[in-house]
Amino acid sequence: MGQGYSPCSTAHEGGTYMSCKSKTKEKKIKLWEGGIEAKKARMGVLFTMPWILGLLIFYVYPLLASIYYSFTSYSVLSPGEFVGLENYKMLMQDELFWKSIGNTLIFTAMSVPLNIILGIAIALLLNVKIRGIGIYRTIFFIPTLVPVVATATVWRWLLNSNYGLFNSFLEKFGMSPIPWLASEDWSKISLVMIAAWGIGQAIIINLGGLQDISPEYYEAAAIDGANVWQRTKCITMPLLTPVIFYNVVMGVINSLQIFTLPYALTNGEGSPTHSLTFYVMHLYNNAFGYMKMGYASAMAWILFVIILVLTLVIFGTSKKWVHYQQ
Repeated sequence: MGQGYSPCSTAHEGGTYMSCKSKTKEKKIKLWEGGIEAKKARMGVLFTMPWILGLLIFYVYPLLASIYYSFTSYSVLSPGEFVGLENYKMLMQDELFWKSIGNTLIFTAMSVPLNIILGIAIALLLNVKIRGIGIYRTIFFIPTLVPVVATATVWRWLLNSNYGLFNSFLEKFGMSPIPWLASEDWSKISLVMIAAWGIGQAIIINLGGLQDISPEYYEAAAIDGANVWQRTKCITMPLLTPVIFYNVVMGVINSLQIFTLPYALTNGEGSPTHSLTFYVMHLYNNAFGYMKMGYASAMAWILFVIILVLTLVIFGTSKKWVHYQQ
């Protein structure tokens, strides 16, 4: 090493030099920037900690606890004992359990297609450019804002067999009154009708999907001589299938978990003859009526499996009928 050599300079290609001082400065800047990024990360974790704790305490812990409770005889009044699959075996022998599953599936099969069809039809009617269209859209959305208990109270009066408004209209036209909520044959139809009254959210979602379709498709179809029906069939419906897919999935999940409306309509009894006793109602009665938390936890996990299977089936078939814009 010669006397004129300085370790504070390093030769690079092109004859340029960088001093050790500038290198040290860059290193300090990088360390400083890294410290700032680490501080930001710590602050981010600190600010999200309430949400993380809420998720762990109110979602993860109850989820894991319910799995354990489903294998025990746990109740609110006693810790219970481990009973293995006894709760699930008892469910298989519970007639009301099967009755509630049947009621829930029948309601889902009736309600979801009807709500999908009505939601699309009304959205098509509201997807026009006329004066005051915003008022009409608001009117259809308002029922969604009404609390479910208030909705049940109003409809219980409207469908009353003796003095209900619906039967009063029927009698004026010489027709015999219908036992809407007092008959096993009419009770589910009545509930489907009430549920269809609050489809404002599905209408708005469908309306958003309709307005997302490019008008160029309709212009090209009109030039080719396509009429309104042909444009609706070949353009609107295929391009609206992603929205329909979403509404079907959410409709099935919500219908399988229906609780507040039938509970408020029947005061928690599910009458007549348990025709309005739905799965979540039966689960609620076992959990908080009979204090059989282990039994109710087993019911909850069976419902989870049913929803999971049906959702996977819908997702599996979506490739054949859901079309996305390119």
